[in-house]
Amino acid sequence: MVMTRKTITIPEPMDAWVKAQVDGGRYGNDSEYFRDLIRRDQDRRLAEHQLRSLVDEGRESGESDDKIPEIKQRIQARLR
Repeated sequence: MVMTRKTITIPEPMDAWVKAQVDGGRYGNDSEYFRDLIRRDQDRRLAEHQLRSLVDEGRESGESDDKIPEIKQRIQARLR
C-alpha cells in the first residue's frame, strides 16, 4: 500500500493523549493511532449509512398488519 505523509497540528492535551496511547502499548507510534482513528471513523460511517438504508427501506415498506405478539413469536423462533 502506498503511504502518504501528512502533517497535522493538534493542541497539547491531544498530543499528550496520543502519547499516552502509544506509551500504553496499544499503538506502536502516533501514525498507528491516527490510522486506527480513521479506520474506526470509516467503519462508523459505513454502519451509519447501512442503518439509514435499513430505516429508509422500512419506511418505504409501509405499515405492518402484524401484531406485537406475532412479531415476538417470529423473533423468538429465529433465535432458537
